[in-house]
Amino acid sequence: MEYRHSVSLDLDKCKGCTHCLRRCPTEAIRIRDGHAVINAVQCIDCGECIRVCPYQAKRAICDSLESLDRSKYLIALPAPSLFGQFINVTDVDYVLQGLLDMGFDDVFEVSRCAEIITEYTRHYMKRKDVPRPAISSACPVVVRLISIRFPSLIDHIVPLMPPIELAGRMAKEEALKKHPELKREDIKTVFISPCPAKFSWVKNTDNEGDEPCVDYVVAISEVYFKLLSAIKPKSTPQVTSETGMIGLGWASSGGEGSALMNDRYLAADGIENVIRVLDSIEMGSFPSVEFAELDACSGGCVGGVLTVENPYIAQVRLQTLRRYMPVSLNHVPRETGEDEVPEDIMTVKPATFANVSALNADRFQSIRMMADIEHIHEHLPALDCGSCGAPSCRAFAEDVVKGDADISECIVYMREQLKNLMSETEKKQ
Repeated sequence: MEYRHSVSLDLDKCKGCTHCLRRCPTEAIRIRDGHAVINAVQCIDCGECIRVCPYQAKRAICDSLESLDRSKYLIALPAPSLFGQFINVTDVDYVLQGLLDMGFDDVFEVSRCAEIITEYTRHYMKRKDVPRPAISSACPVVVRLISIRFPSLIDHIVPLMPPIELAGRMAKEEALKKHPELKREDIKTVFISPCPAKFSWVKNTDNEGDEPCVDYVVAISEVYFKLLSAIKPKSTPQVTSETGMIGLGWASSGGEGSALMNDRYLAADGIENVIRVLDSIEMGSFPSVEFAELDACSGGCVGGVLTVENPYIAQVRLQTLRRYMPVSLNHVPRETGEDEVPEDIMTVKPATFANVSALNADRFQSIRMMADIEHIHEHLPALDCGSCGAPSCRAFAEDVVKGDADISECIVYMREQLKNLMSETEKKQ
């Protein structure tokens, strides 16, 4: 099945600059014919190209509020990061009430399920067969990055469903109990997302014929202004939050790891830092770390490209909201053992290796191509200037061998060739 991405390119706006080229962590972008080209196979939907494009030529594909089927029973699934977007909001309940006033039939906090997944992660970490350090599966960008660039670490990914999936499932079950007159197909869940990767995750989740847990994914940036006018700080909200400090803490880097009650955890945010950490884990540089919480966005989910507020200001607001909240309001069933995790909480299909860098299906042909790449790379200037349309000289050499580019497209190389030709001509004269 073809992977559905949430990052797209507007050719009319693209000027062919190299901002996105330099920032793409998987070298999935090239400049061809005066505009960017995204290699869908290598794209991990991190949104870095959206963040740095000065012409807004990159955009995230999400569902719009107008596309929601208003004939259905709509349940809003707000991400924890949503609550840090608003100034002068002293209680989560005001935001929840605002979502109802916007037209949603019900609200189910994703942070509730974050607390449940936190407890199950504690149980999972007590197993003796867990590869260390265990890596959180909460960030879909990190999971896809590992499947593409770090296949040896796939077994380190904690095989638990992300809170968004559990929230969608629980929200529909609770709605059916509260409204027995409804059928399951009448209930639709709407995740309010801080990043495009969540949209990709939802659209690529195989439910094996069952109804999806999450039906729509709407950007925080689209909901923000309508929700801003719907929030009424001076009135008393009718709904009451069912989450605690732990659930809301998942919005920021370190929130998930610190809730595990294990000091031997590592938290890294920002895609470049994440890659450095994964490199070190692969080399065995963190033998004492038991859990790694990795967030592709700076600051965690509050730094997603679909948010509105500065991530560090959002973190301060979340700290204020958490101050008077209980530690946690959601727990796993008491009959669950200390190291037991129910099968329905485990991911149905764990991450698998996506061999996107294979040069050729034939091994011997691949070896020859690798030798050709090394030979061409030795003759390139090693400036990584991007003038050729590739992010690095190494990537350009690979493009040449694959037939996607010509050596003459390297300006520096051709200039040296021209100098040598002129020098030889002068000697002959």
